[in-house]
Amino acid sequence: MTSRHGEELKKITLYGIRLPLVHPFRTSFGVEREKYTYIVVVETRSGEHGYGECVAGQQPRYSYESIDIAALVLDKYIIPSIDSTVTNPEIFMERVGWIKGHNMAKASIEMALWDLNARLEGEPLYRYIGGVRRYGEVGVSIGIQGDTHQLLRRIASFLDQGYRRIKVKIERGLEHEILSAIRREYPDIALTADANGDYMPSDKELLTGLDRYGLLYLEQPYPWWSLKGHAELAQAMETPICLDETITSREVAEEAMDLGAAEVINIKPGRVGGLLESLAIHDEAMERGVPVWIGGMLETGVGRGFNVALTTLPNVKYPSDVSASNRYYEKDIVEEPWEVDSQGRIWAPEKPGIGVEIDWEYLEKITVWRKEYRLG
Repeated sequence: MTSRHGEELKKITLYGIRLPLVHPFRTSFGVEREKYTYIVVVETRSGEHGYGECVAGQQPRYSYESIDIAALVLDKYIIPSIDSTVTNPEIFMERVGWIKGHNMAKASIEMALWDLNARLEGEPLYRYIGGVRRYGEVGVSIGIQGDTHQLLRRIASFLDQGYRRIKVKIERGLEHEILSAIRREYPDIALTADANGDYMPSDKELLTGLDRYGLLYLEQPYPWWSLKGHAELAQAMETPICLDETITSREVAEEAMDLGAAEVINIKPGRVGGLLESLAIHDEAMERGVPVWIGGMLETGVGRGFNVALTTLPNVKYPSDVSASNRYYEKDIVEEPWEVDSQGRIWAPEKPGIGVEIDWEYLEKITVWRKEYRLG
């Protein structure tokens, strides 16, 4: 099956890059000091292109996927499963459906095909996927800092830049120190906390004590597999429970909502396998009255383009983790870096596709490996 434009793929190229972070990013999983990822470029025989990015980490800490594993799975299984006629994201996902899991590897190609198809249609991606506004309201995610004074300085800086919600990472033993310091200094800001699954159901009493801080929601307190634990915690807490790592598909999201374990959902397109699944989760949550927001994975300006498009959907009710490029990188890999305006909004471009082009001169400087796949 070819695209409705009669286009066929000529090649897929992967660019492995290392991009230094402005500040180390620490969570309960560990510390990241650079973004090691690969960029996907799909190209048709007529010269049209689409971009994608893999969001897997350097090590399998956030999930079982890592960037090297994703590249291997692409090389050995995903790309050999398709041919030049697969330009449609839905057909692509059907072809690779036999491969269990590996959502981040699949999403890197799936999203590149979305960018390609939106460009072929001459439409900006946000409108192509059903966005209802041109912008998304954004917050900022702050990793665990060396001390509370440093944390408060960073919060002040981001509030001055217009971010509408502050999210801080917490871990067992530091939660009250972090949150009480913030609330003493900023009693009224929109604040959330993300545990990245660092607690266990036996910590329920400890976590219910976080109600005193007036959080918008508490994100992923328990490990990804603990649906029952999250449901019980949601009943015990006034603070809504938001699920992140748990939500790997629409089916899992449905079960979590059925159990009452997900009162808010963080959609990360790379984690769930791309935009098709992201849209399905968004729509199912909207039908049930469960608000969502769009999470980030330290994406470059390429991956950020997809996140920005998703923030324009109607059921995105909370500020999303889609920061400006300079939040993470001194220099981004796109020609026009993403910016947040003074009202805490990031605007989706009106150009076709994700609306940005790669700065090829800079990309070549930070490329550490490259692999090209000819199709057909």
